[in-house]
Amino acid sequence: MPEVLRPAGVIPGPEGSGAQTVTLPVTGMTCAACQSRVQRQLSRAPGVVDASVNLLMGSATVTYDPAMSSPAALVQRVLDTGYGAELPAAVDDVVEQLAARDATTSHEYEALRVRAIVSGAAGAIAMLASMPLMTSNAHAGMGIVADPFMRWVMQALSPWLEAAMPWLYAIPTAVLTWSLLAMTLGVMFWAGRQFYVSAWQALRHRAADMNTLVAVGTGAAFLYSVLATVVPELFTRHGVAPDVYFEAVIFIIALILTGRMFEARATRSTAAALRALAALRPTTARVMRPTPEGGETEVELQLRDVRTNDVVVIRPGERLPVDGVIESGSSAVDESMLTGESMPVTKQSGDRVIGGTINATGAFRYRATTLGSRSVLAQIMMLMRDAQASRAPIQGLADRISAVFVPTVIVLSVITFATWFVMLSNAGAGGGAALVRAFAAAVAVLIIACPCAMGLAVPTAVMVATGRGAEGGVLIKGGEALQRAGAITTIVLDKTGTITEGRPAVTDVVPATGTTFGENDVLAMAASLESLSEHAVAGAIMRDARARDLTIPAATAFESLTGLGVTAMVGARFVAVGNGRLMEQLAVRDQAMHDTASSLAADAKTTVFVAVDGVMAGVIAVTDPVRKESQPAIAALQAMGLDVIMLTGDNAQTAAAVARVVGITRIVSEVLPAGKVSTIVDEQRAGRLVAMVGDGVNDAPALVQADVGIAIGTGTDIAIEAADIALMRGDLSGVVRAIQLSRRTMRTMRQNLFWAFVYNVIGIPVAAGVLYPVFGVLLSPVLASMAMAFSSVSVVTNSLRLKSA
Repeated sequence: MPEVLRPAGVIPGPEGSGAQTVTLPVTGMTCAACQSRVQRQLSRAPGVVDASVNLLMGSATVTYDPAMSSPAALVQRVLDTGYGAELPAAVDDVVEQLAARDATTSHEYEALRVRAIVSGAAGAIAMLASMPLMTSNAHAGMGIVADPFMRWVMQALSPWLEAAMPWLYAIPTAVLTWSLLAMTLGVMFWAGRQFYVSAWQALRHRAADMNTLVAVGTGAAFLYSVLATVVPELFTRHGVAPDVYFEAVIFIIALILTGRMFEARATRSTAAALRALAALRPTTARVMRPTPEGGETEVELQLRDVRTNDVVVIRPGERLPVDGVIESGSSAVDESMLTGESMPVTKQSGDRVIGGTINATGAFRYRATTLGSRSVLAQIMMLMRDAQASRAPIQGLADRISAVFVPTVIVLSVITFATWFVMLSNAGAGGGAALVRAFAAAVAVLIIACPCAMGLAVPTAVMVATGRGAEGGVLIKGGEALQRAGAITTIVLDKTGTITEGRPAVTDVVPATGTTFGENDVLAMAASLESLSEHAVAGAIMRDARARDLTIPAATAFESLTGLGVTAMVGARFVAVGNGRLMEQLAVRDQAMHDTASSLAADAKTTVFVAVDGVMAGVIAVTDPVRKESQPAIAALQAMGLDVIMLTGDNAQTAAAVARVVGITRIVSEVLPAGKVSTIVDEQRAGRLVAMVGDGVNDAPALVQADVGIAIGTGTDIAIEAADIALMRGDLSGVVRAIQLSRRTMRTMRQNLFWAFVYNVIGIPVAAGVLYPVFGVLLSPVLASMAMAFSSVSVVTNSLRLKSA
């Protein structure tokens, strides 16, 4: 079947759906209202199944029907909305994609930093230059300054400034105001240009966003100040000081740019885990290449030049460049970057090794198997990248509010202006004084109500949490899985390979009394026969014999007896290894050994008898051992209030024995894959949110059916692909970490949204002046812009606390 060609960056959607998924870079989004608008327009596009727009990542991940839409059509949809978009870069290497994104983020951060510093310095100069103007107006009997912030600054600093810079106060008022006008224009067109261009684009598309608020607020302040500069008599005629707001315009631009600068830096901080993974991959590899003389020599190549089946040479202390399988040599390999497990893992010929891990003491050669985007490290990075770009369902609350937020704020600003103007006019204030006070309050409402914090509340938490999980070997496939994991009430655990090791092991070797056979003799005799058998029990006996470094004699005249066991000649001795029925057929009787075997079987252990020359030599017990981490992990899950169920296809006796060891009381045994799904469905119908933990192919349907599927990383690729969360370590402690991380993340998201909403609920009325009649508190537009910037930074900082979770 020919390979299906897709545009760059396009991947298949859910299996069987025929849909495809593409992630588009989107530019121009600055707040939650922008994000909500782009997402709403993409969701309405023909053929779109799902759309997720991430403000922090500047991306839109869209699942669509290729028969009805295409990446190019989706890009055009975004462009028609008034924002920038382009097709994903045709780069297959996720490390290169990350490098390109980092370069863009770094450039954006530096540009914002320069603009923020320059405009901040300009704002300080403008404030100093405004002091003589306000003092001059006050001395001329024009009343106190309307802006409370500048009034406080003038009262605190003006006497000191006049004594220190008398020349500043000697400059004519007209020169100062026109100079401020020119400087403000420069700042607006250079540092603040993006606000006005974006606001105009939004207006052209009959929309409003955060840039609209900034542009209207600063634009109104600027126009007011231009009038006060060009025709000051228009104000003095009504007894109102022709105060200018140039310093407020500049400071507002500077403070908002500062907030965006911190957001850009936070983007790099939240992606730190992804960047750390990218740094794990070496840039070169030493591979064996043939020489003209017919031999081989080591050649150092760039990683992109390594090919599948190349033999890679690794020395002690080096980081592995690619994935592969060891051909010769052995070592201990530090896989903590994948699993979070600090202890090195012993590797020998035939074992799989992963690129990015660190070789400890030995040297070995291995054959490269998977390269580039197919490598384990690249797959993990792509999973993290996609997860960080996804949305958690709780984001929908912020989206719904943001969709109507900006128009509502503009209406509130108009109401604020009208209320102040009418109130002050009725109180006997002059029309000019009422106009100034109403104008200041209206501008403060526009500035303080920026919904940036709402747009950052959820994605920052998702980015940090998915990165933190990956550092501990927990790969969470998106914001939805992250949110659901914290809400589960029931957790269903597969037994084999999840609670247990998934591989039989010898637990007991009991020699018969009254014979000369010891444990090692019994095990060596059994291993000599089992070396010729393919039974699972045979493999366990052979592994244990090798672990004890026993000499295994050769067997001849081997015979396998179906349902009974095996027999053979070991040297001059006739040896039989099998069950009780085989012993009966051979007339080998030893009641004490049968009693021992019955006792071992009661603990769910499989027993085999060993007889030599018609005499019972001993009994060997084999079982699938319980992982040492299972019992404490299950106790921790139960302590978290979760109902734990063990699910297995094994018989009831074996299941009960394992359940006793790990402390589980609810057991469902002797079930096929369909039965596992039915168990999940029954729990869901009872109103429970269910997580399923498994590792095998037969677990995949249940993983999909569960509200949250969690795959043990040592399991099959099919199970890991079907799951919402993949654990790189092969034990249940990762399940505990995943649920704890989810719960902490959800708390952080709720805190972020709470403070983002409360900030606006409190800030807008204060900016409108509700506290002024009682407390005399009126918020300046400059202070409003400072508060707005602080709200965004506080949300990002709160999310970054998850790094230590």
